Amino acid sequence: MKERIRTIIESRDSRIGRGFDFTVQALVCLSTISFTLETLPDLTAGQYAFFRSLEIGFVLIFSVEYLLRLWVAPSRKEFVFSFYGLVDAVAILPFYLALGFDLRGVRALRLLRLFRILKLARYSQSISRLGLALKLAREELILFLAISIIVIYLAAVGIYYFERDIQPEAFASIPHAMWWAVVTLTTVGYGDLYPVTAGGKVFTFLILLVGLGLVAVPAGIIASALSKARELQAQEADSPD
Repeated sequence: MKERIRTIIESRDSRIGRGFDFTVQALVCLSTISFTLETLPDLTAGQYAFFRSLEIGFVLIFSVEYLLRLWVAPSRKEFVFSFYGLVDAVAILPFYLALGFDLRGVRALRLLRLFRILKLARYSQSISRLGLALKLAREELILFLAISIIVIYLAAVGIYYFERDIQPEAFASIPHAMWWAVVTLTTVGYGDLYPVTAGGKVFTFLILLVGLGLVAVPAGIIASALSKARELQAQEADSPD
């Protein structure tokens, strides 16, 4: 029985296994939709009770799934502390923890239900490929993140010295200028902060050019890693083992 259940919930090779995967994916999506609709204003008591009943049903099903996975896991400790084990736990824990909290605590814990959408990663080959790609490009992304932080700091320092005398309130300090640096380097440009001096405008132009690279580089890194991840998954699928 244990091996049969493990085959159903861990393998997609059988019709039952694929049906199980599809069912859980559908329940995750329905749970997310229910969570979204529950935030609508002017819900009647009956409608709120309906969404509450749905949530109880979802939690019970996901709880049974979690216990089954825990039961069939080769190492229960490894499963509990694995990425998917933690995601499965976070998907149901807010409901049980909220039972012992006041209303303010419930509101905070309800946000954790958003993590339930991460359960889809277990059943989606594309999302799994993305996770593998991020793992393959981990060192490059960490290096790029470190460089980005340095560039953001240098941009904040530069615009602070250009604009502090003309706009002492907007650029009162380097920490104040950080927001401008982030918005400019990401090429968002909200327009709430902008330079008025000639030096500040030239500096902003240079920072915008750097920002284009900050947006493009990680996209190229991830695209390359996705291609490599697709090749690795194809090799695993073709492998006789």
